[in-house]
Amino acid sequence: MNTIKLYLESIDAAYDTKFSAKVVSIDGNKIGLDRTLFYPIGGGQNWDTGRIISSNGELQVSEVRGRNLIEHYVDNDHQLSIGDEVTGEIDWHRRYSHMRMHTAQHLMSGLAYELFDGVRTVGNQINIENSRIDFNPISFNELMLQELTESANKYVNDSFSVLDSIMTRKEINSIMPEERTNMDLLPKSIKDLRVITIGNEFDLCPCAGTHISNLSEIGDITIVSKKSKGKGTQRIKYQLSNNYTNREPNSNIV
Repeated sequence: MNTIKLYLESIDAAYDTKFSAKVVSIDGNKIGLDRTLFYPIGGGQNWDTGRIISSNGELQVSEVRGRNLIEHYVDNDHQLSIGDEVTGEIDWHRRYSHMRMHTAQHLMSGLAYELFDGVRTVGNQINIENSRIDFNPISFNELMLQELTESANKYVNDSFSVLDSIMTRKEINSIMPEERTNMDLLPKSIKDLRVITIGNEFDLCPCAGTHISNLSEIGDITIVSKKSKGKGTQRIKYQLSNNYTNREPNSNIV
């Protein structure tokens, strides 16, 4: 069975925090739901945490995994049964941190490609306090890192909007080179993709993660370190300030 991924329905859906669902599978402490707002680990982004509430009480969700069926890890003594109606609620602070960090990654990856001769993003890891991006081929010096930081913060200050849409491979390739969007690394069998667009197509990238709706929500970006990962690959680690345009979560149960 496939779980309906409510957070993918729109950019705005990533701001939803509460939802109703039905238990469709149980495997020990792994609970499968027919629909969910919980993001499972994937694409470099960590999972959401939060809670599941049923007639038997409240359960803490400590981990979320899966591609088709999304499984929510809870305590072994959960007392849930298949068919139970539940309400889920994600930890908003963790979700919003991931949204801001992930959108900042898209911004810096797009800028690095433009500034440094088509350097590619070959890896990333999105966390709450700091995140990282792996670039190849490149050897950053301090002036390059300063240029990347200043350019990224200018875009943040300009408050560009962030949109999502569904596009075909052909449509994406007509706008951006395959190596910039990493389209050449995606299976050829995938025809239609969810795409995140910053501004007027400044950056366009297939992605199933959660993102903010405006760059002003990122805050100031600071690159805190760089590290060689061999074979022309360098990893930068970045942090975000608390000086950002805060958007409150949606309060309705979806």
